[in-house]
Amino acid sequence: MRRLTFENSRGEKIVFYKSPHLIISLTGIGEVEAELQGQRSPYQDGETPVDTILEPRFIEMEAVITDKDLKTIKAYRKQILRVCNPKLGQGKITLELDGDLKEIYGVLDGVPVFPERGQNGWQQFMITWKCSNPYWMDPNETSKPLKAYVGNFTLPNTFPVELGLAGSHTTLYNTGDVLAPVRIDIQGPVTNPQIINKTTGQWLRVNRAIAADEILHINTTQGRKRVEVYKNNQVYPIFGYLDHDSDWIQLELGANEIEHIADAGDRNSLVAVTWNSMYVGM
Repeated sequence: MRRLTFENSRGEKIVFYKSPHLIISLTGIGEVEAELQGQRSPYQDGETPVDTILEPRFIEMEAVITDKDLKTIKAYRKQILRVCNPKLGQGKITLELDGDLKEIYGVLDGVPVFPERGQNGWQQFMITWKCSNPYWMDPNETSKPLKAYVGNFTLPNTFPVELGLAGSHTTLYNTGDVLAPVRIDIQGPVTNPQIINKTTGQWLRVNRAIAADEILHINTTQGRKRVEVYKNNQVYPIFGYLDHDSDWIQLELGANEIEHIADAGDRNSLVAVTWNSMYVGM
């Protein structure tokens, strides 16, 4: 079974499956071109491989309107042109294939094409999406909370010095094919919170106090990176408070040991890490 659902930026959806929009062919769901990058020293034969970069994914679908009534065909054509409008920008493609369900975001690479109808009366059409991010994602995000802070640590036999409150650590599992960016939400009160991926050595720190009525939100997704605070249904960008040496943390393949620490906080502070595993093909 292959069922493709496209949802545009206005929330309008259209399903391509059997009747009335029967998929004839679907390409680009697995294959995607890659650019092999390398470097060469003077007098070196060949080159030294450096990295492999995946190109944008192009999904091409050929389908047919199964109804032969001219008035009905015109209505379906109008619907397809309205929903699959390249002027609406990026939309979400959800694909069900042989019991597997994944999603990807793409922009219409032109207006849907409707060739002239043949003698059989069927109306064929072709649609192409360009997916700048070539990875398929799990439609259901994975979210895992970290435990609240444990107690203060002070030096004995001297004046109290708070060395920082140790947040709990947990293990997160990335089941995808590539590194997974994360979304981090921290409920205050907490001062200078820091998230560490002890598996990769990456860390991220925000040099700001987060009040009890604030939520710190961090998104490490390429093209959608955010550091902001939610308060009273308002969003306040605080990108400038991100420590300059911070990494845009991602989850390595498999197990990742994540730790949360801060300079100050209390037992009511809460942390949650959310991600979608990503795949190179269906």
